[in-house]
Amino acid sequence: MTELRNPQIEIRRFRVRLIVAGLFVVACFGVLLARFVFLQVVQYETYQAAAEENRISVLPVVPNRGLITDRNGVVLARNYSAYTLEITPSKVKDLEATINALSAFVEIQPRDRKRFKKLMDESKNFDSLPIRTRLTDDEVARFAANRWQFKGVDIKARLFRQYPLGELASHVVGYIARISPKDVETLEEKGIGANYKGSEHIGKTGLEKTYEKELHGQTGFERVEVDAGGRAVRTLAREPSSSGNNLILSLDIRLQEIAEKALGDRKGAVVAIDPKTGDVLAFASRPGFDPNLFIDGIDQTNWDLLNNDPDRPLLNRPLRGTYPPGSTFKPFMAMVALTTGKRTPFQSITDPGFFVYGNHRFRDDKVGGHGSVDMVKSISVSCDTYYYQLAVDMGIETIARSLSAWGFGSLTGIDLDGEAEGVLPSPAWKQKRFKKAAQQRWFPGETVSIGIGQGYNSYTPLQIAHATATLANNGVVMRPKLVKYIQNVKTGQRNPTDGAPVRTIPVTQEQLEVIHRGMQLVNLEGTAASVFRGAPYTSAGKTGTSQVIAMKQNEVYNEKRIAERFRDHALYMGFAPKDEPKIAVAVIVENGGFGARSAAPIARQIFDFHLLGKRPDSLPTPIKPAEPGEEIEPEVDREVVADIEKEASR
Repeated sequence: MTELRNPQIEIRRFRVRLIVAGLFVVACFGVLLARFVFLQVVQYETYQAAAEENRISVLPVVPNRGLITDRNGVVLARNYSAYTLEITPSKVKDLEATINALSAFVEIQPRDRKRFKKLMDESKNFDSLPIRTRLTDDEVARFAANRWQFKGVDIKARLFRQYPLGELASHVVGYIARISPKDVETLEEKGIGANYKGSEHIGKTGLEKTYEKELHGQTGFERVEVDAGGRAVRTLAREPSSSGNNLILSLDIRLQEIAEKALGDRKGAVVAIDPKTGDVLAFASRPGFDPNLFIDGIDQTNWDLLNNDPDRPLLNRPLRGTYPPGSTFKPFMAMVALTTGKRTPFQSITDPGFFVYGNHRFRDDKVGGHGSVDMVKSISVSCDTYYYQLAVDMGIETIARSLSAWGFGSLTGIDLDGEAEGVLPSPAWKQKRFKKAAQQRWFPGETVSIGIGQGYNSYTPLQIAHATATLANNGVVMRPKLVKYIQNVKTGQRNPTDGAPVRTIPVTQEQLEVIHRGMQLVNLEGTAASVFRGAPYTSAGKTGTSQVIAMKQNEVYNEKRIAERFRDHALYMGFAPKDEPKIAVAVIVENGGFGARSAAPIARQIFDFHLLGKRPDSLPTPIKPAEPGEEIEPEVDREVVADIEKEASR
């Protein structure tokens, strides 16, 4: 039976479906229109910025690092440009195979591989890391011709730091090295992380670290338009970087060389200071190290050699090494005796060659003693007995309180990070130092050895030199400083660092003359007379010998029977000329024995050069700054540099 169709019903149904479909289409277009309005109107600024970021790349422009020169313009730290072969590990599938393949075109030694591995451990895997630095022109050409084979490998031109004099003054200048994650955290905490975008190095030690802010400069930027492939199309804007400022040191590199050469292969330190200004003229620490090794990341072999060396070449001895001052302490003990009224200049003792305190017998250095000894003679002949008795009479509290004014046991404030405080012993110090009650007690017998610079006494060579400079400067305390001027690279203007007196110790001219006279006699007829014989200038000084290991009572010291590392240290402190001091010096030779034998001759060489111009046979060749236009050349003393060049050419 045939079913009859109703056209009217079908038309109505069709119209309903058509309306529903139309409404659906309109709704879809409405959603699209709303989305379009949202993107183009509401979110316009957001997406415009994103589009600009995709189109424009902001690249940091790394500033040139400032130069470091000595007081006469000899360059101690400079910059130069060179090519490096760099790998981005995140872009390389097989790193070992890639390095092996690269070695066919560029020489890659085992130490380069070890250094690269160390850099990878310290860096993020997407960082570009150098596998070889300072490529030759031939190596650059060979790689460029085969560059297509190595994805993630590139050659870059970079500025490199160089320390042209190598080990000379290495502990003063310090070095830069690659920025570590810890450095990044520190920079971000200080709010200066943005200024290090693109920078790969930062000061790690010495003046490179202390004056990092001045040396680094201000990072600039370039706004570059790039295509879809990330290739630069054009530069839209450029904010140039500002080079770091130059440091002009108070250091005289010729005097520095004399000090280091005089120490030779021996361990020790020399600090020379201008008493009137606090300018540090020499700051020697031996053994030293080559700071150039650290710039690109030191290889494991060299690191092990330096780090495991028992002579500790990385230790900045003038700044961080602490030693008993020995008899160089006696002039300051005598000064305290005068200012506290415990002794008069002419008050004498009879020295039998020993001092008995309780059940202990403290020996003098001279068997049979020095006879009648007043204050001047006690300094010139270095009479231990005089200072044993003086220490007991003054007491430890007076000694500690009075000597702290001369800078013993406290920071000098020199412009180098990491200075050690040393130890000026006192009952309060001992309570803090030891945990057990029995160890915290101060015993009267301990005061006796303090008087001759032994016992718990422990100071840096810098502190001894600083105190000596204060003594030479009539009690006026000047903060020692290594940087004399900070030079603005744009204007060339040299801004002096702070040179104002810190304080003045209340001493009279008569009291000073007693101490100075005793120290003068040390060099004329006392323990250092043979060293300073024939000097055409007057000088004042004091030799010292400090024990490394304690001797048993009645045991006689014989250095020939003792291993070298246990032998006494040799010390000397002094200044010259006596009446108008221009230089104060402290010298320590570790395990050098008697101060007059090992330390005083070094001081004589330093005085001779600074006052008379007497110099060694060879001098460091001055390294000139970069060509004009690359970096501003610091102001130099042309006559001094000419003299250096003349001597170096011999």
